[in-house]
Order: sequence, then structure tokens, then C-alpha cells
Amino acid sequence: MEFSSLPAMSDYWDSKWIEINECDKVTMCFSSSMTKEVEAKYGVPRELQMQLETSLEEFTSIRESQKDGRSHDLTFFIFKGEELIFIAKHWYPPGMYRAPSGGLHRGESFEEGAKREIYEETGVEVEIEKYLLRIDVTFTCGDEKIDWKTHIFKVKYLRGEPHAVDTVEIKEVKLVRISDVPQIKRIMLSLNSTGLAYRARLTDEVLKLLEQES
Repeated sequence: MEFSSLPAMSDYWDSKWIEINECDKVTMCFSSSMTKEVEAKYGVPRELQMQLETSLEEFTSIRESQKDGRSHDLTFFIFKGEELIFIAKHWYPPGMYRAPSGGLHRGESFEEGAKREIYEETGVEVEIEKYLLRIDVTFTCGDEKIDWKTHIFKVKYLRGEPHAVDTVEIKEVKLVRISDVPQIKRIMLSLNSTGLAYRARLTDEVLKLLEQES
């Protein structure tokens, strides 16, 4: 599939981003002080750094999605028993799903915003268990670069039937076995998108961490 046939990169990165330094200028905020509070409650995460080369078209689309300096996201690996609750957006091809993600509204606590985002995308109530991983990724195109940060959490399902509440953004919610993830990854990588390749890579890293814990 050619990049021109894919949706705007703002869809890859979600329509919901987190602004770190200028919370008064945007509707979503995850400040450095909140990061420290979250670490105190849910643990200090493993940290990774990545650098990924993008096409000019994709790099331009990422840059255009960075209104008000938005360059961060929260991603949630929600366990319902032995299965993960994943989501699909409307433009995803059949069989492609990923962990839900989003951002906090300004004035929300971390727990309020995280649980609201999870409910909107999956329809379930949860308990945040652990701050697993923080990834600092640099997307490059020639001499230009964009710095991005993803905060990843392990989450426990509590109650509710998994379904899309925000049906404008989310097409489907699905329980996924860990054994299904390699096929999902193959679909992501087949689309020749750096953004989706990044999502595939972070999923691999999370599953490695979880295997080490078990």
C-alpha cells in the first residue's frame, strides 16, 4: 500500500496528545511533576531510546500533527485474564489491532484521565497496575528530527463488556491472545509506516518485559 493511500499521520499518533511544558496552551497535560507522582505510585519504568528514519511524506505529517508542541502519548496494555484488550480504528485493515492510547485533559489527575481514555476506547473499568516502559524516540528525515515520548502502563481489567464507546474514533474492541500478536505485527509492518512499525516494536518490548516478570 502506498503512503498516499494511508490516512493522515495524526491518525497513527491518535487525535489525543499530551503536552508537557505548556499546559496552559492546550487541552491535555502530563507535567514533569505528574510524571514523578506516577513513578512514586506505579514504579519507575524501564527506559528505552530509539531512532527511526521516516519518509519525507510521513515526517511532514508527523510535524503537522504537532500543534502546540504535542509530542507524547500514554499507551495501555489491559489484561482481561490471559488476554489483552486491543482496539482497531476505522481505517485499519482486517486483523490489525493495537493497545489503546491517548492523553489527559488539562486539570485531570493521571488516574482520572487514564481511566476516562480507556473507557472511551474500550468500554471497560480498570485498575492501573504498573508503569512499565518509557520510550524516547527520535523520528528523522535527512537532517531534521522530531523527538517523541511514549509512557506505557500495565492495566488490570475490572468490569464491563469490552466495546467501543467513542465510535467516531474506534471501530472495534477485541480480546487478543498473546499468541495472536505476531500476526498482528506482520500486518502492521506490511503497511510500510514508520509509525505502525514503532507500535509493533513497543508491543514487542512490553511483551518481553512481561515475560521477564512471569
